[in-house]
Amino acid sequence: ITAMNPDVKGTGMANDFVRGLLVAGFTLAVSVSALAQSPPAAPKEAAVPAATGAINVDVLTGTWVRPDGGYLIVIRNVGQDGRLEAMYFNPNPLPFAKAQATRDGATLRVAFELRAGGYDGSTYDLTYDPSNDRLSGVYYQAVAKQKFDIYFVRK
Repeated sequence: ITAMNPDVKGTGMANDFVRGLLVAGFTLAVSVSALAQSPPAAPKEAAVPAATGAINVDVLTGTWVRPDGGYLIVIRNVGQDGRLEAMYFNPNPLPFAKAQATRDGATLRVAFELRAGGYDGSTYDLTYDPSNDRLSGVYYQAVAKQKFDIYFVRK
């Protein structure tokens, strides 16, 4: 207490020391208060794969039937790159020239192309509907140059 009293002789150096401590303490308290009141810094954005929050592509695996004609798509495997190991049946087996799953945000899409058995360049562009467990979209019949709205259900 005598160190803070300027009337006490021989305490000038002690007074300076205590004032310095008080100023440092006040500065620290103001800094802490300002930090506590400021909004937190936004976290650095990490690289988030497109699949976050999206449907697992493995849901595509299985046998899918087109009810309007009995055509089948059998998906045996989905590669990490989205390539599908798949076959088409009408009713005989036909290989797909291309079979690929992709994401459009949280939407899961599949595309198939046929190049055999009179289907030269015909395609299916489908979207997976999780609420109905179906693949729906457009079938393009390349030979006839016609498009059809179609869907496949799980068999």
